[in-house]
Amino acid sequence: MYLEKITAPTDIKGYHAQERRALAREMREAMLRRASIHGGHFGPDFGAVEAIIALHTVFDSPKDKIVFDVSHQCYPHKMLTGRAAAYLDEAHYDDVSGYTNPEESPHDFFNVGHTSTSISLATGLAKARDLAGRKENIIAFIGDGSMSGGEALEGLNVAGEMETNLIIVCNDNDRSIAENHGGMYRGLKELRESGGMAEHNLFRAMGLDYRYVADGNDTEALIAAFKEVKDINRPVVVHIATQKGKGYRFAEEDRETWHYRMPFDIETGVLKAPYTDPFQAASVAFVKEMAKTHPQFVYIAAGTMGGIGLSPADRAELGPHYVDVGIAEEHAVAMASGLARGGARPIFGTYSTFFQRVYDQMAQDVAINGSPAVFLSVGASLYYMNDVTHLGFFDIPMFSNIPNLVFLAPGSLEEYKAVLHWAVQQTAHPVMIRMPVMEDAASPYPVRTDYNTLKFRTVTEGADVAILGVGNFLPLARAAAAALQKHGIHATVINPIFISGLDTALLTQLREKHRLILTLEDGILDGGFGQKVAAFYGMDEKIRVRCYGLSKEFHDRYDADALARAHHLTAPQIAEDTLAALKG
Repeated sequence: MYLEKITAPTDIKGYHAQERRALAREMREAMLRRASIHGGHFGPDFGAVEAIIALHTVFDSPKDKIVFDVSHQCYPHKMLTGRAAAYLDEAHYDDVSGYTNPEESPHDFFNVGHTSTSISLATGLAKARDLAGRKENIIAFIGDGSMSGGEALEGLNVAGEMETNLIIVCNDNDRSIAENHGGMYRGLKELRESGGMAEHNLFRAMGLDYRYVADGNDTEALIAAFKEVKDINRPVVVHIATQKGKGYRFAEEDRETWHYRMPFDIETGVLKAPYTDPFQAASVAFVKEMAKTHPQFVYIAAGTMGGIGLSPADRAELGPHYVDVGIAEEHAVAMASGLARGGARPIFGTYSTFFQRVYDQMAQDVAINGSPAVFLSVGASLYYMNDVTHLGFFDIPMFSNIPNLVFLAPGSLEEYKAVLHWAVQQTAHPVMIRMPVMEDAASPYPVRTDYNTLKFRTVTEGADVAILGVGNFLPLARAAAAALQKHGIHATVINPIFISGLDTALLTQLREKHRLILTLEDGILDGGFGQKVAAFYGMDEKIRVRCYGLSKEFHDRYDADALARAHHLTAPQIAEDTLAALKG
């Protein structure tokens, strides 16, 4: 074997072509076995094996700096930079993250998990190099639809006039997560079909030199191309055409499904533990219903199937009621505002972590203009993605404080469906909805259909203690109340529903029978819902407020249950804290 002996990129520099081919096979075999057991990004990494081998053959990492976009294609890079054990030995699978991470290796220069960033990051590295008088190569490796992001185009624009060494490898596998969307991809197709000779060339138009490699899975052709541009004194794009999922039949045939894969059977490709998210399923059903009954309805996605798992068949069924803008969340939000102002009824859905990119558009393009668009935040929870680059629990402080934006956190599947229907029908203001992640299908109270009035919902009436459970944490609030009841404490449980404002009438009423207010939110405490409640009560000597949530930190690859326990986000802990507070 070759792979198990590699401790650094220098180990492969003396390989001949046959050895490199054998190494590529071993890398794919290792990634296949690991993914079948551990899961992970599959297709992007399988398609990039030869390119990564070629990069590390020609360039001298970490002196030469390779910046990966999204990090969807970094597994082969990690294997060649001293981390092969994390792909060969099951006991070490969790030693590395799924993304580049400078804490792991000097060969990684950034924590990167969002798209379209590599060119901009690389321009900064190149400028810093020039100011210091150094001569290393700076390489940005970008692909998987990331070119559609605005930041990538901004980076290209700046790179075009830098007049210094900057090598941009455009890994063109004709694919985002799903199919590519956008006019530039017609241009890339023309370049592929013409062998790089097409008249319309985005990269040359930006002022960049340009090279084309027709077979981006041919290591030897790639090595030749990279040798040509090594130490170049101007910015250049090396455009390579690769096959996503190369080497595994199921991934080659179904590039969308195999972009990322949970553990599966290697022989059949079937998931070992199939799972259906009831909230995503309800979202898909709602979107399809709206498309059939409302001619002006539009669902907007940003390269992630809308965050709700719309299948190719679903998207085909939606027809003109579905728009994929590519990985361009900022554009999606602004487009939603335009649609709403034009009389359409739009929903833009994506993951909470990606909504972090659109604060300005939400405030400026949507809220200031009062555009009644709807925004669906998926995975807004500590119980969702756990890599430091993909955290979804910063949204409450970000968006609950934008004027005119109504931010709702339904507490059950039933309530979520009701909120969806109301949000799309109303035209008074923009609405953001946290899609729940907790499986509490039935609401503990009759669900209302009108959310025009900011009014919290009392779930159970009690005294002494009131527990406000926000969205995902309404079941936790109910569980904590049940634990307190065993000790003779009959707590009031409240579902705020609204996290962009306070029901001051209800909070004032709570003063009459309660000494302690607990707020539970599935997000960071700083600037969050609980702090607003605490500020409302202020110096009131008759009532105390205790806020439960997460610390303001970048938690990385955490165990969700352990993180919850560390922040006392379990029913027994909340009950114990409450009993101690009441005694004190």
